[in-house]
Amino acid sequence: MKKKNFILLIFSLLFLSGRIIWSAETEMTIEKRFLNLPVSKSSDLKTMKLVVNGTAEQEFTIRLAKDVPDYWVFIDVSAYKGKKVKLVVDDATANLSRIYQEDVIAGQDSLYRESKRPQFHFTPKRGWNNDPNGLVYYGGEYHLFFQHNPYDVLWGNMHWGHAVSKDLLHWTEIGEALYPDNLGTMFSGSGAVDINNTAGLQKGPEKTMVVFYTAAGGTSDISKDKPFSQCMAYSNDKGRTWIKYSGNPVLPNVVAENRDPKVFWHQPTNKWVLVVYEKDGHSIYTSPNLKNWQRESHIANFFECPEFFELPVDGNAKNTRWVMYGASGTYMIGSFDGKTFTPESTKKLYTTGALYAAQTFNDIPASDGRRIQIGWGRISQPGMPFGQMMLFPTELTLKTTPDGIRLFSNPVREIELLKKNEQKWDVLTIQEANEKLGQYGPGELLRIKAKIVLEDFWAGLDLGGNTILKYDANFNLINEIPYFTDNPASMELSMELLIDRTSVEVFIDGGKYSYSLERKPAQNAKGLVFTGNPGLKVQSLEIQTLNSIW
Repeated sequence: MKKKNFILLIFSLLFLSGRIIWSAETEMTIEKRFLNLPVSKSSDLKTMKLVVNGTAEQEFTIRLAKDVPDYWVFIDVSAYKGKKVKLVVDDATANLSRIYQEDVIAGQDSLYRESKRPQFHFTPKRGWNNDPNGLVYYGGEYHLFFQHNPYDVLWGNMHWGHAVSKDLLHWTEIGEALYPDNLGTMFSGSGAVDINNTAGLQKGPEKTMVVFYTAAGGTSDISKDKPFSQCMAYSNDKGRTWIKYSGNPVLPNVVAENRDPKVFWHQPTNKWVLVVYEKDGHSIYTSPNLKNWQRESHIANFFECPEFFELPVDGNAKNTRWVMYGASGTYMIGSFDGKTFTPESTKKLYTTGALYAAQTFNDIPASDGRRIQIGWGRISQPGMPFGQMMLFPTELTLKTTPDGIRLFSNPVREIELLKKNEQKWDVLTIQEANEKLGQYGPGELLRIKAKIVLEDFWAGLDLGGNTILKYDANFNLINEIPYFTDNPASMELSMELLIDRTSVEVFIDGGKYSYSLERKPAQNAKGLVFTGNPGLKVQSLEIQTLNSIW
């Protein structure tokens, strides 16, 4: 492997606030696409700067390995090809000799085949991810941005990672879209397409894609003493490159740590609407041009990551409601006049478990018409060079129930494209159903649909020593969460399960309630089994094996 690295261990004394700081440096001429950096979980966080022509182009913290690394991370340096780049670490003992250039990332041969890599859920190549950001459809592609730490499997160094898909299943990660700057690290936000060029930023034939994000001032050394503010970036090349708006912030700090702007076009008023978390709830702003914002109203009792959209009730476009929720998955339905959201219900719960900070796609074509959601799956991936995951995309709908209008969530129909094999049975005893389930090994990727009829007041579903479902029909509880079927006299319950290597998602009674949890297979434990009274009937059972998206 050809490397033009010459290591300059500089034991230079820098006097900052009376402290002596020792640093290590390495300089190289960029000839390849990536710099591969070794990471050790036991190393302390140190600050690294990537310096080009005397300017720190990037600054981040990293646990640089001094000996054998636990895993490798990478920096795409293709933009600096032919230039000299200097890496500076605030640790004189740092071992920089392992850092090397290559046109592939370290570990490319095992990428997406790691033992605990989710096989039909999005995860980044390397590093931590949390909130989905900027979900928008444009030019035949679904764009998924996400909170990303490229240099660690723990939270920090917040960037916006970026991936695209044509089918909501197979994702291509195309690199970092937003990097930290002197206004702060890149916290959560949303995306849209400026169809009418209201901001006047379009250059060329492509419509301008915009993203709104929180610049989290004070969360990095270079943004010290800066407040949180809301900023805009735009792209005129289908999201491949992004330019931060020169007039940022477009919404200066209002209250401490206001954040997570959700932006969309409101056709009835011909204005943009921005919803942002402020103090104890969500505030609504409007703008004609994405640059100048007017505060209109505030609604309390929501925490961070606002989402706000309109849906038809029971598929009737003439009967719609607006849905507002925050990061936790509790929601209200009501009306919206372009300035004020007026709830007509108390807060309801449609999902629990690992899901957090879910967001829906803007600008899905009217010919499709779906409201599609992706949520952060707070599920660990121990021992892997990546942390956390996205849950499977779901379609949100409003349906009338005996308890009023409720929000439903179901896996998007594209899941059918992953089907490998399928078997179906009707009217099985619990023993017969468990024999069918026992045909599938612990490593299988599964989609299971079942309807059960209880003889006693409880039933369950167990996977490898984990309780997936515990249903108490007497106290009306699913996994200790209150749940009531539409027919109070019925002892039936239907379910759909998505089982990946490290996660399980469950959708109850056609998506009226859903939940997600980490899969922790116990050693030598049985596979998936129904539990309960021997008289439990499995009215229907459908098992699909799924292909990997990778």
